[in-house]
Amino acid sequence: QVQLVESGGGLVQAGGSLRLSCVASGSIFEIVYLRWYRQAPGIQRELVASISSVGTTTYADSVKGRFTISRDNAKNTQYLQMNSLKPEDTAVYYCNADIRPRGTAVRRGYWGQGTQVTVSS
Repeated sequence: QVQLVESGGGLVQAGGSLRLSCVASGSIFEIVYLRWYRQAPGIQRELVASISSVGTTTYADSVKGRFTISRDNAKNTQYLQMNSLKPEDTAVYYCNADIRPRGTAVRRGYWGQGTQVTVSS
């Protein structure tokens, strides 16, 4: 059973920083793409950042220059460093990973449970 567990959310003042972590566990053969999404109340879930297996990154325009996605393949962990946070960054943040479990030939997407990030003005 593969699962993703997030941590690191919380309440922070505008201009502050938080670092989110997402650890993948279980019987894993390979992890390819890693992504962070966020969803604010009444708004569709949006892609915030992604990182490929070779480290190529992409970011939503709204977070470029402020957020950094990274991964530690040895620990099956991805991170989202969030700096210069704004009230509009308030949302539930979800990690997502394309994982091929051991003993299978197919990759599929897995989701974390979500972690709340609240930025006060």
